[in-house]
Amino acid sequence: MQLMEGYSLRPEQMKQAQLKALFPEVFSEGKIDWEKLKATLGEDITFSNERYVLNWAGKSEAFRVMQTPGTKTLIPAKDESSDFDETEHIFIEGENLEVLKVLQKSYFNKVKMIYIDPPYNTGNDSFIYPDKFAESKEAYQKRVGDKDEEGYLTRDGMFRKNSKENGQYHSNWLNMMFPRLFLARNLLRDDGVIFVSIDDNEVHNLRLLMNEIFGEENFLASIIWQKKYAVSADDPGIASMHDYIICYQKSERFKRILLPRTEKQLVRYTNLDDDPRGPWSSDNYISNKSKDERPTLWYPIIHPKTGEEVWPDESAVWRYSKEKHEIMVKENRLYWGPDFSYYKPRLKRFLSEIQDGLVPSTWWDFKEVGHNDEGQKETAELLGKKIFSTPKPVRLLRRILEISSKREDICFDFFAGSNSFAHAVMELNKADGGRRKYICVQLPEATDEKSEAWKAGYRTIADIAKERIRRVGGRLQDEMHAEALKKQGQFDFEPEAKAKKADVGFKVFKLADSNFKQWQQISGKDAAALEAQMKLFVDPVAENATVENMVYELLLKSGKDLNSKIEKTQGCFVINENEIVFMLGEATQEIVEAVINIKPLKVVALDKLFMGNDQLKTNTVLQMKDAGIEFKTI
Repeated sequence: MQLMEGYSLRPEQMKQAQLKALFPEVFSEGKIDWEKLKATLGEDITFSNERYVLNWAGKSEAFRVMQTPGTKTLIPAKDESSDFDETEHIFIEGENLEVLKVLQKSYFNKVKMIYIDPPYNTGNDSFIYPDKFAESKEAYQKRVGDKDEEGYLTRDGMFRKNSKENGQYHSNWLNMMFPRLFLARNLLRDDGVIFVSIDDNEVHNLRLLMNEIFGEENFLASIIWQKKYAVSADDPGIASMHDYIICYQKSERFKRILLPRTEKQLVRYTNLDDDPRGPWSSDNYISNKSKDERPTLWYPIIHPKTGEEVWPDESAVWRYSKEKHEIMVKENRLYWGPDFSYYKPRLKRFLSEIQDGLVPSTWWDFKEVGHNDEGQKETAELLGKKIFSTPKPVRLLRRILEISSKREDICFDFFAGSNSFAHAVMELNKADGGRRKYICVQLPEATDEKSEAWKAGYRTIADIAKERIRRVGGRLQDEMHAEALKKQGQFDFEPEAKAKKADVGFKVFKLADSNFKQWQQISGKDAAALEAQMKLFVDPVAENATVENMVYELLLKSGKDLNSKIEKTQGCFVINENEIVFMLGEATQEIVEAVINIKPLKVVALDKLFMGNDQLKTNTVLQMKDAGIEFKTI
């Protein structure tokens, strides 16, 4: 920065810094990409200039797909949930791009960490990407919503197999990933972080894509996960033994979280000389520098028992200067072995003085975080063999959660699969007493009729995910129940014994059409279509809407999260004590006065409630204004 060079910061530099904080994706090699800025703001989206930038077929259209407003909502499915009214965990069944759009307002800047395990683009993957950019929005929505007679999403209508023979093989994958990662960034807190699992097929493109979306300066690590413990004779060529986990922070406000020390690591710390500072471990007192490199570190020290001079090797001098060494001697920080039997000293490092945990590295051994087979065995134990083909081991996801989240954080996975992520969140909460809340999203992708999952009764991948967290929740509850009994000295497992209270439930929501009719631009002079549109001003509520579903849609549209407290009184719904009130049943003077007495910050009412009673509506507007309440009708 020029401030360090003695110059004042110019106004344009301040503006650029502010712009970069808001839109890191529009900077390339430190310069503003004006074309990309216009695209980000929804203007002329055409990438044509030649410069260093990640470009691909369909990128401009992928921007449009990402920026097209969503018209969907989320509706509760209480019969598929567990402890709906008390839990803060959320499972969403639906296409994740549309779900991300729905969550933008309610969860903007609220999520601490994101982990996703997207399709790796191996050539055999089938996934959704906007490959027919010429089609209308309505046609695209119909295509991605195609269902069979039983209501399950059809693979033919929704998915496209991205074969390596496809001329736009990489572009199709980028078109799928780009809008999802872009929208996901909006949900992250300023101190948030994202982890993406990937393999060699697209790791190069993923790095460039995330540089563009998150900013190259926010790259944290490319973690190598040893996914296999042995080379198979069936592996073609050089065996692939690892995957990558690419990690980016949203901004420099992210602070790393150290890994907890294991019992095995703590065993190293003892107190052989009863030092009042407590347990310590010995470390080298020599450095890796030579006498020529560090001549000031080449000096003799006196052995405390023999009184002889002890010199370091010329190729490995002492660790500290002579002055610093004298301080170490006075503070009793040197260890000369049992009965001063060592020729050279070692440094005492006290457990009480070192940082509270271990710095994570980019190499993750399967012995520490599990491997593919472990993930398979975990799923098989819970649900049955071969129910899900590629689950991540829970230990791997726990490691990610440990270094990126604290006890009250929101953790998000929008490629949930079998829901190993939710499993890991609940296990970690049990281990450290946390109250992390997960949001997991999974497409209700139909299982193959010949698969073990289908035979076991799972009609969709989402069904597998829900059943897994039901069973994990039940198992964890049993474990905590047993632990509570043991602490009480009981071993008969009486049902009335109090177990440690933990959140092992989950709310299920499903992506659905809006409860309110959508205004559509009418082309031409279709009088009947225009008349139908004008009816929206009379009653915008859709035919299949329910009051409860409207409450959750209005909750989301008002920027309130799905765990908001909802209380019903006199046909009105009070959100979070007095933040907002929804009037959806009826409107009378008594109800209006009761709502005002709640002293909400805002009131939203159906306009049709005042139909035929303009005086009541006028009075309501005036009364709300006098009470300092924002009032809105729909």
